[in-house]
Amino acid sequence: MAIETEINGALETEYNSHLEKPLIHSTNGDLDRPLVDLTRECLESAVQHSRHTQHTDGHWCGELRSNPTITSEYVFLYQALGLELGASRQPLCQWFFSQQKDDGSWGIAPDYPGDISTTVEAYFALKLLHIPLEHPAMQRARVFVLSVGGVAKVRIFTRIYLATFGLFSWNDVPEMPTELVFMPSWAPINIYKFSSWARSTIMPLLIICHHRPVYALPNGTSATNSYLDELWIAPQKNVPYSKSFYQLLRSDRIALSFAVIDKVLIMMNGLRSSLFRTQARRMCLNWILEHQEVSGDWAGIFPPMHLGLLALSLEGYKVKDDCIQRGLSAIERFVWQDSRGKRVQACVSPVWDTALMSIGLSDCGLVKDSRDLTRAIEWVQSKQLLGFEGDWRVYSPTTRSGGFSFEYFNSWYPDVDDTAAVILAFLKEDVNRAGSSCVLDAVEWVLGMQNKDGGWAAFDIDNDALFLNKIPFSDMNSLSDPSSADVTGRVIEALGLFITVIVKRMNKSTPTETWTRAYALVDRSTVSLSPALAYLASTQERSTGAWYGRWGSNYVYGTSNVLCGLASLAQLITLLPHLSSYHSDALPFYTEGYLQDLIDPAVAWLRKVQNPDGGFGEILQSYEYPAFAGCGPSTASQTAWGVMGLLAFLPASDAAVERGVKWLVRMQRTTDDGPDAVGKRVGATWPENAYTGTGFPGFFYIGYESVPATDEFRAETELSAPSNELVTVLIVSPIVGPSAA
Repeated sequence: MAIETEINGALETEYNSHLEKPLIHSTNGDLDRPLVDLTRECLESAVQHSRHTQHTDGHWCGELRSNPTITSEYVFLYQALGLELGASRQPLCQWFFSQQKDDGSWGIAPDYPGDISTTVEAYFALKLLHIPLEHPAMQRARVFVLSVGGVAKVRIFTRIYLATFGLFSWNDVPEMPTELVFMPSWAPINIYKFSSWARSTIMPLLIICHHRPVYALPNGTSATNSYLDELWIAPQKNVPYSKSFYQLLRSDRIALSFAVIDKVLIMMNGLRSSLFRTQARRMCLNWILEHQEVSGDWAGIFPPMHLGLLALSLEGYKVKDDCIQRGLSAIERFVWQDSRGKRVQACVSPVWDTALMSIGLSDCGLVKDSRDLTRAIEWVQSKQLLGFEGDWRVYSPTTRSGGFSFEYFNSWYPDVDDTAAVILAFLKEDVNRAGSSCVLDAVEWVLGMQNKDGGWAAFDIDNDALFLNKIPFSDMNSLSDPSSADVTGRVIEALGLFITVIVKRMNKSTPTETWTRAYALVDRSTVSLSPALAYLASTQERSTGAWYGRWGSNYVYGTSNVLCGLASLAQLITLLPHLSSYHSDALPFYTEGYLQDLIDPAVAWLRKVQNPDGGFGEILQSYEYPAFAGCGPSTASQTAWGVMGLLAFLPASDAAVERGVKWLVRMQRTTDDGPDAVGKRVGATWPENAYTGTGFPGFFYIGYESVPATDEFRAETELSAPSNELVTVLIVSPIVGPSAA
């Protein structure tokens, strides 16, 4: 009870204190001043904040918040490897307590209903952290778990984690034979048909499911451990993980086929006696070791790092061995600790944060030629991936390296969205970078990743085997990485700006090998736009005019990204006759009315869903129930996206634009940055508790923390994505005049 005593009373106040910082502009008449003046001051305060949150080497990186499962699994890992958490117990518990909902549950996002799997994992972690059963938080959690069906209702991944401690039967987990690694890349099912995040998780999981380990718990080691028996409703713990054959026959023939295969594998003991099992395990192990970064990371995300360490230990590696030590160090770099407690991030976002912030700072015009901005661009450039790593090469072998990843260390999985954002950042900071090898390599890599349907996905090319989501292992619909409108919109925006800059330099630059390459990439970029536009036209919601947002919530984000891309194309129309590859049949956006038919309904939809207070908001439930598209309390990031979409085609004087900008100005809050060099300004930003980033729709959401946070692992305060987007919005507001729109 000592831990609870330490945090009770002060925790809630501390957790929400950043929302209580004073507003920059109060409501007592200050907002009656000219909006252009208010916006300029708002920008200056945001720029001041950016200076205080920038690392000394030039980059930005803020906390990437997610649900408690990641931190729970961090506790599970330490328990499995026999490692002590020691002094970390109290701050870990503190954070878990702060995230618990009033009904005793833990959820996948704030303001989202409690989730059984998340709650069971958090409860299990707290019990391992020595929180007694009679603790109020544990009692309330038990009531919730039992009220929704008990442990039997958890998802497959939670089952696997529980099975590794004997808390769930391995017989109630789908079979995953290591022989999957033998399947060639041309086969309809092989490891490279899975999304990058699924692939990097499945490979160590194949080894774990082969060994079926049972790790020790405080009450001992047992394949039928009673450690969580209080969370079971029935004494019988054998729980099917899929529907019956009869039910599947009536509802889903593909799922039935996979269920039959799984049943056959069970009858054959998962092929554990196969003559090829030893070789398959060796190939899986080699793949895991090959894909580990020098820094110790795997794929830049927590799940493959967690499972990779377990797989290595099961294959005979000791905790003291270099590969495991590096892996543990990588995981510790994901830890975030402050006055709210200690938690573990699912990922880190330095390249993304820095690219978006650079775009904002470049566009606002207040820091042009600033050394701070130059350092940011130089830092990002140092992160370009030019080596021979990359699973993307399997299906795009002739494409040249040049992408950027989201994280500090992730050479195997550059992503298209980050790379497009970096291209925009570089060109906005200095148009002369258009002919640099860095930008040309990035553009060429993006072009090489275009899918057959004309769109772009996040990490892979033509990774659209959606039928894989029917396998028993998949209960989160996340095994594929198909094209998405939001990524495609950003790519079109980046390519449009690249083409515009290069075409304007034609006949002005001395012919060189570099510029010859740039002109060739302009032709390739132009040709890529026709199928890209066709893809966007095919994915626009017919009833509303909006676009689905795969990586941000949801239709507001998708629609904003696409409109920004279409605005970039609209500016190209007058330049197209200068392109050697130009012919109207291949470029539908040049056809009169083609773009407008996509733009008009999208802009009208944004106008329609704008909240009465001027902001934009959309609840996460819109992923499950599209009727909620564009509906929800106003948030800073979603208001930024909404206004950006409007500004793409409306003048800054438009009433909807002004209302959105006023909301942002009104909601900006001061920080503790202090005065600038002349003692005049304080920094300001937009606090946001809501999660508006998306990992797996319906299952995993992300909150980009936009308030500075200092902890024992960081010497300076940090910032992340929503504030970057907000700076971008205010850039093209009235302060730079109507021509911006």
